[in-house]
Amino acid sequence: MKSLLTLTLIFSLLGCASINVNYDYDKETEFSAYTTYNYYPDLNTGMNELDDRRLLDAIDSYMQTKGILLVEEPEFYINIKSAMYQSPSNSSVGFGVGGGGGSVGGGVSMGIPVGQGTMNHRIQFDFVDRQKDAMFWQAISESSFKPKSTPEAKEVYFKSVVEKVFSKYPPKK
Repeated sequence: MKSLLTLTLIFSLLGCASINVNYDYDKETEFSAYTTYNYYPDLNTGMNELDDRRLLDAIDSYMQTKGILLVEEPEFYINIKSAMYQSPSNSSVGFGVGGGGGSVGGGVSMGIPVGQGTMNHRIQFDFVDRQKDAMFWQAISESSFKPKSTPEAKEVYFKSVVEKVFSKYPPKK
């Protein structure tokens, strides 16, 4: 019961987290022709092995619901790249000193940032036709990320990212 309450809390907190996704695709592509996939043999996502596994498991699970199968000789490859960066803090405290007399005046002010910025995670997904060796679909997600989260919270995070990113695949014409 306690774990159910914990998972519910995690889902509600992550539901509030914003995942922004930008999409691009080749408008000449016949997306229904792609029914099998795999990952690039030399895939290097830029994440640790545990997070790699969480992300790939989330993708495999989602693709299976779409009827797209993971096979050894696929029609397309998925390439994944990621990076983490810290956005600057938006809060600051300012102070200033000024003075003047007659018709002359001057002043100096300064702002000091308060608190840390948030960690953001950018993940790029490229779908590449194996025969043509040409990209036909791309999605780039950006969202806040807590690297010191629990394994359960990270699993929920990656599932959320995958659901948001792949919700627009295949694109509607």
